[in-house]
Amino acid sequence: MRISRRLSALLATAAACGAMAASAEAAPVTVGSSLTAAFGQNACFTEPCTVVATSFSNGAVARSPVSGVIVRWRLLGGEPPFRYGLRVASPLGGSAFSGAGTGPGVVPSNAGLQTFPVNIPIQAGQMIGIDLEGDAPIGFAALPSTYAFFAPRLNDGETQLSPEIDIGELAFNADVQPAPAISAITPPTGSFRGGTSVTIGGADFTGASAVSFGGVPATSFKVDSETQITAVAPAFPAPTAARISVTTVAGTATSATSYEALACRVPKLGGKKLKAAKKRLRTARCAVGKVKKRNGVTAKTGKVVGQKPKPGTLLAPGAKVKITLG
Repeated sequence: MRISRRLSALLATAAACGAMAASAEAAPVTVGSSLTAAFGQNACFTEPCTVVATSFSNGAVARSPVSGVIVRWRLLGGEPPFRYGLRVASPLGGSAFSGAGTGPGVVPSNAGLQTFPVNIPIQAGQMIGIDLEGDAPIGFAALPSTYAFFAPRLNDGETQLSPEIDIGELAFNADVQPAPAISAITPPTGSFRGGTSVTIGGADFTGASAVSFGGVPATSFKVDSETQITAVAPAFPAPTAARISVTTVAGTATSATSYEALACRVPKLGGKKLKAAKKRLRTARCAVGKVKKRNGVTAKTGKVVGQKPKPGTLLAPGAKVKITLG
């Protein structure tokens, strides 16, 4: 075993607090130790090293089941003045691993449970590890969990073989915020003038920072829940098909289908009978407004001799067009 046991056992209540912290927010997925064991405090060898948690005996997650961003991590049993760094590692089969990202080094204030914010991308299937300075203590439990050991440290973009896979559980974990996903848009259409309230259904919308329609920011939006956002569609200069995007700290999701920003583009009606004019208006997403008759013509005998607004005018869908028959 590459970690040697020393000092007294840490308080079990600190571990329980770690488990509670992991469940305080529904969206993130916790990777690493559940922090529920009776951890003692151990130290790495005198040289700097990296340890990567590879399996757990109590059902904790070793490989991230989702792609996203690590937004925070926890450490139990660390002490100042030692510096600790969270690391992402890609398992390559057997005892081979490559470094795939790391956060800034942090110095805990005491040996109790510490939580640190971070922003490290992680892909589904990758694991987390921790960079330790020589003689740096960390919480350790003699459980049939496993970890890989690297000395010198496993650096980003570097591939190493772990000399052996060791037995035991180290007291650290991380919360992965999954990338968002969009599955539904309701309603799928609205006015090109904006103002339509659109419900966006999907997953992992927690902490959404932006919503856009074809690259145009929503007029406003509200995260109703982890699976729903309500956004007010922006105005467009003309009718358009716009895919909706939602951005969180874990990435940007874009809808598979487009939101249709529609308009009534007033058609040319001159010389049309009223029935044909109505059909053409409906096709153009317009509606018939007031119909005025000249020279005693009827709806059946008259033809369009005037219209308002003029042809080509863009109006909101369903806008009424006045017709004069003569």
